[in-house]
Amino acid sequence: MIVGSVSEDKNIEKRVAITPEIIKKYKSIGLDVNLCKNYASHLGIKDDEYISEGANILTIEEVLEKSNVIAQMGILNDENLNKLKQNQNLIGVINPYLNEAKLKEITKKKVNCFALELLPRITRAQSMDILSSQANLAGYKAVLDSFSYFQKAIPMMMTAAGTISAAKVLVVGAGVAGLQAIATAKRMGAIVFATDVRMASKEQVESLGGKFLIVEGSENLETEGGYAKETSDDFKKKQENLLKETLKKIDIVVCTALIPGKKAPIIINKDMIEVMQNGSVIYDLAASQGGNSELTVVNEIIENNGVKIMGEANILNKLPISASNLYAKNMFNFINNLFDKEKKIFNINLEDEIIEKTKVK
Repeated sequence: MIVGSVSEDKNIEKRVAITPEIIKKYKSIGLDVNLCKNYASHLGIKDDEYISEGANILTIEEVLEKSNVIAQMGILNDENLNKLKQNQNLIGVINPYLNEAKLKEITKKKVNCFALELLPRITRAQSMDILSSQANLAGYKAVLDSFSYFQKAIPMMMTAAGTISAAKVLVVGAGVAGLQAIATAKRMGAIVFATDVRMASKEQVESLGGKFLIVEGSENLETEGGYAKETSDDFKKKQENLLKETLKKIDIVVCTALIPGKKAPIIINKDMIEVMQNGSVIYDLAASQGGNSELTVVNEIIENNGVKIMGEANILNKLPISASNLYAKNMFNFINNLFDKEKKIFNINLEDEIIEKTKVK
């Protein structure tokens, strides 16, 4: 049995699904690894490093033809997708909601497709949880990037010439990315506020030194899986009033609020941005799914009334080596669960919640 991976479109995605150090793990459970030429050369990883660990370097066509599993960061391009055949398995962040038509066509050919972003939040799936591993890095990097565009010092500084006040940061959404953003901003000396529709987040925010902004009704807005639910119009109005008052004194906003598989909720509207101080910064991590800010434009930094609004489509392209290392481990753990080591086959056991929830129907 063989696991293969081919290069992504590097204009969109710089991360890779297989790193040299993970090859030994695949070999240890009886799997060979096929990679295309110059697979991770853009990360400074030469083919020789993969070969020395036991991987085979082939052409893209050979990898797709000879591999039982194709492990990717995102979905394959149309040309490569059409080369997959019956009983092959495609695994990655394949976004079944945006790529519904493509995936319907390929599943008709009896190619098994698994979307890792649909992993259930259960204990057994934690080592495979790509949303947590990647969001953790994204929250960290979003804070660093937003601070680099803010034209004042972040921590409070007392000098003979006077005192510089600490920057005030608001984190919207206290999931994995949000909590890491809170922790990073606090370490750098900022005063941090946070808001989330899930009341369970309050204790986590406060444990990191943040101040939790409570919106009435928050306790009813968490799914059984631990994700945020969509909010009612009444809740949105209450949240809007609270945030509008808060934003008058905030210097930096980091937006991280997402609902899996759906458009990101608009939380910071134009009227709220109008009341922010000149020189403030909004970093919208939800940009690729529509954004939490009404004015967010993907892959652009725009300015409105003196406020910079940043909408990076893929912030992890700025940390591709760290992100790839974590993603490769998540991918291996998922494939390890899929592989029957006794029978030496990939077993699509739909009684396994992990496999059932991630398999694209």
